[in-house]
Amino acid sequence: MVQVRVAGVALDATQQHVILLKPIDELPGEGQILPIWIGQQEATSILIAIEGAEVPRPLAHDLMRGLLDAVGAEVTRVEVSRIDDGTFYAEITLATAAGERIVDSRPSDAVALASRVGAPIWVADAVMEEAGMADTVTEAGEGFEADADLSERLDEFKKFIDDVDPEDFR
Repeated sequence: MVQVRVAGVALDATQQHVILLKPIDELPGEGQILPIWIGQQEATSILIAIEGAEVPRPLAHDLMRGLLDAVGAEVTRVEVSRIDDGTFYAEITLATAAGERIVDSRPSDAVALASRVGAPIWVADAVMEEAGMADTVTEAGEGFEADADLSERLDEFKKFIDDVDPEDFR
């Protein structure tokens, strides 16, 4: 296992969102990076967490954090544990009153939750070997572009949440 950090959220050439995971002991532009393609909502949620942005109402991953707090459980780590036919799998390890529990998860949800609670993120060596790539993107920007548009959409989302009225959904 290798411990990683979120190096960024980016868009690939087809405008699909990608989370970039980088071993914590490697400098930008050096070593490897693990790109994992995720949905727009998950990208926004991760970006909110890593930027420490405040939202007026809890998002799904904030709700998860709140539920864990309410039952006295703590996220001790998340792992991108395997890749099977191009699909990534993750696990969230919880410390609970009943002992350690491991919960199956999508990597995007695991990373979004870990980013909110400060839990370490790990990637299995076999996953990094199979899907990792040389890091030419976190410094040089080749292949992926920073999602500057995501910040704009994040601001629009915050405005929407501030202005939404429950009657709008009837």
